[in-house]
Amino acid sequence: MPSSQDRPLFESWGRYPSLPAEVHNLFWKEDFPAAMESGGKMLPVGMGRSYGDVCLLQNGTLLRTPELDRLIAFDTQTGLLRCEAGATLAEILDFAVPRGWFLPVSPGTKYVTVGGAIANDIHGKNHHVAGTFGLHVPSFELVRSDGRQFVCSPTQNPEWYSATIGGLGLTGLITWAEVQLRPIVSRRIRQLATKFVGLEEFVALSKASTHVEYSVAWIDCVSQGRNFARGIFMQGVHDETPGPLTPLAKPKLTLPFDMPAAALNRTTVSAFNTLYYHKQLRKQQNSLIDYEPFFYPLDSILQWNRLYGKQGLLQFQCVLPWESDTLGMVQLLQAITASGLGSFLAVIKVFGDAVSPGMMSFPAPGITLALDFPIRREVSFALLDRLADITAGFGGKMYPAKDACMSAAHFQQFYPMWQQWAAYIDPAFSSSFFQRVTGLD
Repeated sequence: MPSSQDRPLFESWGRYPSLPAEVHNLFWKEDFPAAMESGGKMLPVGMGRSYGDVCLLQNGTLLRTPELDRLIAFDTQTGLLRCEAGATLAEILDFAVPRGWFLPVSPGTKYVTVGGAIANDIHGKNHHVAGTFGLHVPSFELVRSDGRQFVCSPTQNPEWYSATIGGLGLTGLITWAEVQLRPIVSRRIRQLATKFVGLEEFVALSKASTHVEYSVAWIDCVSQGRNFARGIFMQGVHDETPGPLTPLAKPKLTLPFDMPAAALNRTTVSAFNTLYYHKQLRKQQNSLIDYEPFFYPLDSILQWNRLYGKQGLLQFQCVLPWESDTLGMVQLLQAITASGLGSFLAVIKVFGDAVSPGMMSFPAPGITLALDFPIRREVSFALLDRLADITAGFGGKMYPAKDACMSAAHFQQFYPMWQQWAAYIDPAFSSSFFQRVTGLD
């Protein structure tokens, strides 16, 4: 077996950490047993779009699934799609949208696999009405390292269904899954953007738009004083007037190099945030836009993570329960402004009451905040520890798919069911995240 020095480095979308691993590409599910010949621990990995080490396994074998991307069956009457787990949301959209169907739930990028969407039980702008991705997966096949294969659904092997949705890819290899799509008649989204100042106004807008399918807000986490917590609240619905369904041209703009580490600083982020907030001149603005910029604004720039330089970025995402009102969010934003770090990719939204099917799923009723920070070793990790402490103090939790430095104590507080879930982990599977937050192999 190659030594760790001989193994290539593999990194997630956040580019931190970079860890050595063997890579085994799966083209058919029958390739899975052959991967076990390398010995050691394994981890299924799709597009690697998680931000930290949940998709990394130091000195292990990464089972790359993007070649398991076949669309198996589609019911044109009901919108039920069966596909291999390596199919990306982008590939599903290319197939489904021209036929008048759309994803039931989507994150902020379409470049994730169905297996990854299940493993992280992803959420989107419509959580308050649709819940998580797992709620729209009627069944999937799970293959274990001992050769067992079984179909999982709410009624068939329900305990494996619950452990695998949000199970971080550790319960076995998902080979195929069913996804229930939703109908559309146009690519267009009717968007209403409303400027707000302060978390109280954000909460009021959120509570007044619970009937609207999509809602999310950009928030300025740098400005202080009278501009503290200002932002733009965006609501959207699928246009009900029949319109074009043909695909757009693929993005061609690529960030060709790593930006200098000093390019993202408090001054540049503050300037960007001010421009972004004031580009909308009126308090409210209606627009009719394609779904691509509404759901996936960053996907238009390939390799946009290079904006953060070679050291990469840290993302923090938490959810705080409603019981804490806005005090916890105020403390989080105050800690960020006090740190001197800024984030121009700051998103805040409300999670609804829908119960996720996975026992380890992240979303819970309350307010969720997600931010990207450039890695500045003298301040970034200390800030993330401070934000985790605040989250824990207000009874919230953090999202493993976005994490690179959560402590074991925090993880085990956020996910008290982790030991029950760990009983379903495949003995041949592990991840650097799991090892870090549990101390187990």
